[in-house]
Amino acid sequence: MKNDAKEKVILVGCQLEDDDLGFRYSLNELKELTETAQGQVVATLTQKRDRVHPGTYIGKGKVEELMLLEEQFEPDIIVFNDELSPSQIRNLSRELDSRVIDRTQLILDIFAQRARSREGKLQVELAQLQYLLPRLIGQGASLSRLGGGIGTRGPGETKLESDRRHIHRRIDDIKKQLQTIVDHRERYRERRKRNKTFQIALVGYTNAGKSTLFNRMSLADSYEENQLFATLDPMTRKMPLPSGYSTLLTDTVGFIQDLPTTLVAAFRSTLEEVREADLLLHIVDCSNPDHSQHEKTVQSLLKDLQMDGLPQLTVYNKRDAMDPEFVPSTESEHIMISALNELDRGKLLVKIEEIVKKQMMRYHALIPANEGKLLSQLKNETILTGLEFLEESQVYEMIGFHLEDHPVSGSIKKFQR
Repeated sequence: MKNDAKEKVILVGCQLEDDDLGFRYSLNELKELTETAQGQVVATLTQKRDRVHPGTYIGKGKVEELMLLEEQFEPDIIVFNDELSPSQIRNLSRELDSRVIDRTQLILDIFAQRARSREGKLQVELAQLQYLLPRLIGQGASLSRLGGGIGTRGPGETKLESDRRHIHRRIDDIKKQLQTIVDHRERYRERRKRNKTFQIALVGYTNAGKSTLFNRMSLADSYEENQLFATLDPMTRKMPLPSGYSTLLTDTVGFIQDLPTTLVAAFRSTLEEVREADLLLHIVDCSNPDHSQHEKTVQSLLKDLQMDGLPQLTVYNKRDAMDPEFVPSTESEHIMISALNELDRGKLLVKIEEIVKKQMMRYHALIPANEGKLLSQLKNETILTGLEFLEESQVYEMIGFHLEDHPVSGSIKKFQR
């Protein structure tokens, strides 16, 4: 941003249903998104309608009201709370002097700022180009005068020539590069599968506290901030359970209501990691008044990504600042914690271990003392609940749980009691 000066923004929302509260939350989220993108909201304009105006999103009278607001506040940008059609953007841009962007462009802009890895950057650029393509007609020249600021950031902005063929070529090129990364990750995943490590993934609405929990439970240093989309690139780290059994924990990008479809498609490959998980920890911010809507949004996105069948534990986070109206959803197993509280994290680990055991086979084996390699494997790669050395027979009596198709299960059978 130029001189770190915040760009002035007017927000515009159109309420289509009688859900005043839902609409208010949605506008409030748009304000948070704007602040995350380094913008400063100077005014908000809303209208209630049966359906959005096909040409200008809001009605003619409201467009005039918006023009007066624009004169008064001289904003840099006007952000609309829905995805605008190419013709709506064109018509509004004719009437207004400030740059017009929609919710999708705003989210893409934040993703562009946050992408750290090569894959993240490529995915954002792909989403930006796919969003732009249908909006290029008749605005070729205007793209060259975009300048900097919200909605224009990221790897895409320097390549926004009006030449559609160039954009098509670039999209094909990015897809090829992403496929190479996906293939590489696939090989890596195969190796992990062969070694049969129990995999846990954190999912949840943006800013629910996933990275805070991830950092404290896995001794990692993922970026954590009280912001929307603080994490973009997934990270995987080892996470030991109370018994010493090692699992893998993955932190993922936060979900959000009306996440642009281009982004869902772009991040599908990143979220493939989650698809391989043996357990999902669904983190919900119980201090947020709109928590139940957030839960629904996450579940519906999991369904889109065909991940709704995975075992899930709902973790209600920020219990120290819980919303007075909060009621947990009883549909699935849940636990209430504060990610910053060590005792709470300990309780969560115990709960996770209980769930892990349910997905394992119990064993009771007598392992000869000279089977050093197997003894060490059982200590590290199974959940050991009982261990005793029987001196007269020189064997270790071991009781525990192992993953059914783990390479070690064959060896256990030989010494099974």
